[in-house]
Amino acid sequence: MIFVIDVGNTNMTLGVYEGEELKATFRMMTKTPRTSDEYGVMLTTLLTTKGITTDMIEGCIVASVVPDVMHSLTGGILRYVGVKPLIVGPGLKTGIKIVTENPRAIGADRIVDAVAAYEKYGGPVLVIDFGTATTYDLVTEEGHFAAGITAPGIRISSEALWSQAAKLPKIEIQKPKSILAQETISSMQAGLVYGQIGQTEYIIRKVKEESGLADLKVVATGGLGRLISDETDTIDVYDSALTLDGLRIIYEKNRREK
Repeated sequence: MIFVIDVGNTNMTLGVYEGEELKATFRMMTKTPRTSDEYGVMLTTLLTTKGITTDMIEGCIVASVVPDVMHSLTGGILRYVGVKPLIVGPGLKTGIKIVTENPRAIGADRIVDAVAAYEKYGGPVLVIDFGTATTYDLVTEEGHFAAGITAPGIRISSEALWSQAAKLPKIEIQKPKSILAQETISSMQAGLVYGQIGQTEYIIRKVKEESGLADLKVVATGGLGRLISDETDTIDVYDSALTLDGLRIIYEKNRREK
């Protein structure tokens, strides 16, 4: 079994694969400070709840956009799970060539998503991750990571509303019954959700226009991706396991290389 971990700005998403089958998934908060022992105990406990023991784990791979947690996390994996994790970064074989101006500035999560989208759906493909930030990444038919767009995620936008405007409350992010809102909460929901839909459709249209790739396949993932993809026909596929699949694919590429 392979243990895969995506360390995002808000949450960590974890999965266990047996071959190509995703056997279990977990989520943990990223921002809570933890020691390597705390990570180790939490990870082994989570695995145990799914009937998975550490001796069943033969390898691990981690993609992270939060450097501060990596020392404790990798220490916990090494000491408690008993494997040395691969870390997504320079020197790791991915199958994707980054042709942007500064390849090292591309986040590990975006590389992983690009790998998964290209391997699973082919190219050219535009992969959209609705996470803490909403990212749009273009992979060409040849497997080149050619361009990326970064926008505030829905949660960042919602937090900005209620933290910066004294009379606006915290709300649940969901589609309201109508865009013609008549009270504060549905008004905020309408702006957030329909605003994100509008942004998504416009960016997809502009990427297709400027790249000349009218047949570009659009694949979405991320926690709030389903909410948006269900409301627009500009997204072809919603794949909730895209990032975890990308980690598994990269692990397999590097294991074969060895």
